[in-house]
Amino acid sequence: MDNRLKMALHFSNYMATLNNQRRILKEKFKNDTTYYFNGGQFTIDRSLIVYVKDLCDQSTVETILIDDNQNPIQVSPLSNFLEVITDKYNNATATYFTEYDALRKNRSVEKLVEHE
Repeated sequence: MDNRLKMALHFSNYMATLNNQRRILKEKFKNDTTYYFNGGQFTIDRSLIVYVKDLCDQSTVETILIDDNQNPIQVSPLSNFLEVITDKYNNATATYFTEYDALRKNRSVEKLVEHE
């Protein structure tokens, strides 16, 4: 087989594997930022954290939030909810960064697959 063809095939395999590993990391991050509370499902993102933090700053103890399934969910005490979602988001983000950085540094298909 021509050397250029081998290199192209190797690069193609590398890119396919890298994109698959990135997709897996994104799905893991999405799962890690999903929080089930009081029968509701919340995807934790910065806007949810900021909104809940703003309510807490206004001394709000309980509120009703609309979850991912468009259901109203009563959240009380709000300060505990904020603490949990902030911790989950920070941990998920740190894990995502660490694993993505390790993935980014791997330059071969074998090392990408080994990373799992």
